[in-house]
Amino acid sequence: MYAIVEVGGKQYKVEPNKFFKTEKLEANVGEKVELPCLLVADGEKVEIAAAGSKKAKAVCEVLENGKEKKVVVYKYKAKKNVRKKQGHRQPYTKLKVLSIEK
Repeated sequence: MYAIVEVGGKQYKVEPNKFFKTEKLEANVGEKVELPCLLVADGEKVEIAAAGSKKAKAVCEVLENGKEKKVVVYKYKAKKNVRKKQGHRQPYTKLKVLSIEK
């Protein structure tokens, strides 16, 4: 069984007892979060979320909130003595999928 969930404007394929990282959520470690499912597949049967249908959800547990490795952005203009170095660390939330409910 797997499901497609949408979090932070991105879609993820999730399965029970699997981990995934997503954009930072406003939830503390240990809390349970319910994510709406766009699609749920169970063997041969596939259900797509449509208007008026039952709302499927994936129940996840927050394992950690953190930051990714630093990405260095370096810009320069040749022969102009213009240089700019900048770093960025994207925040994330690591989730464990507990169950997928139809």
